[in-house]
Amino acid sequence: MARREAIEEIMKHIDDELIICNIGFPSRELYDIKDRDENFYMIGSMGLASSIGFGLALARPDKDIVVIDGDGSLLMNMGSLVTIFANNPCNLTWIVIDNGAYGSTGNQDTYAQLLDLCEIAKSVGFKNSFKFEDIDLKEIIKSEDASFIVYETEEGNSSAPIIDLDPIEIRDRFINAIK
Repeated sequence: MARREAIEEIMKHIDDELIICNIGFPSRELYDIKDRDENFYMIGSMGLASSIGFGLALARPDKDIVVIDGDGSLLMNMGSLVTIFANNPCNLTWIVIDNGAYGSTGNQDTYAQLLDLCEIAKSVGFKNSFKFEDIDLKEIIKSEDASFIVYETEEGNSSAPIIDLDPIEIRDRFINAIK
């Protein structure tokens, strides 16, 4: 399965949740699949989708937050695993699409090919740490603890178009959507 197909599958379970999406092709694919004001497309800040999602989960405990991240970005910000676990925002679901590659920078291999990211999250303490194929995503989003989910895909990028919104537009429409 390609990353784009994984994002399509994820979005079948999304209603009014707020989405923070990883930089580059994942954001482009989400934008092409299901653009909405409640999606925040990361531009130029690799590794920080989880941190932004965590801050949003703390600021808006009344909303369910879903982070769509990549294995390369997770590996750039491993500290977020411990921080999110320690604070356990029950409204945060962190989905890592693991394609074993830095897809937006040329598909160079990541070290995730040597690791089990789900087991790493469990070792940190995440009670809700799952492989995507083993869960009901809607049920997990509504769980009582922060959740960490790994969705394994093939490497490669789709031909999703460039997002035709500038960063200010993305920010402003997202802020307006969450007011």
